[in-house]
Amino acid sequence: MALKTSTISLALAFFGVLAFILGVVAENKKPASGSPIAAGKGVVICKFPSDPTVALGVLSIISLAISTLLGLFSVFYPYGGKHVPKDALFQSATLLVFFGIALATTGLGAALMLWATISESLHHVNNVHKNVDYGCPTAKTGVFGGAAFLALDSALFWLICQMLTLNARSDYLEEDSKGDYGQVLATDYDVRARDNGVTA
Repeated sequence: MALKTSTISLALAFFGVLAFILGVVAENKKPASGSPIAAGKGVVICKFPSDPTVALGVLSIISLAISTLLGLFSVFYPYGGKHVPKDALFQSATLLVFFGIALATTGLGAALMLWATISESLHHVNNVHKNVDYGCPTAKTGVFGGAAFLALDSALFWLICQMLTLNARSDYLEEDSKGDYGQVLATDYDVRARDNGVTA
């Protein structure tokens, strides 16, 4: 069963918004710092409050990945069972530009979200430090939030790419149908001319 354009669009938008929400919540739930506890002999153990930041970061990355796959799918999917060559699609300069922007925002958003999530996870795991002045920091403030907004931006750009793809497909199929029709007329004309020449 062929997928509808609206179905792909809604799924893409859903996971893009979900990645954004999860990233924003991760930013808000992230503690400013942990509590250093002196363990003696110049050793400090960092105790962090229980929070879902790392889990939210992972879920946001997964949602962004799904949104990106749907975005790529929306560009190359043969709507109506009609295949259009990639070269024909990307003859549209506008589509090519927005496709590049979508890939760039997706890559940057994923990189920031991965960095923040891994950084936060490492702070929790490596919580023993041989420095009595260690402040027990967490992931850099604002990274989760910035990555969340980039995830939302990437989903919007993928939706724009889908619209531009549909326009490019429509133009290509229209030109292709005219070309086929013209070829049929030319062939028919040649046959008739040849028949007339024979009968004459």
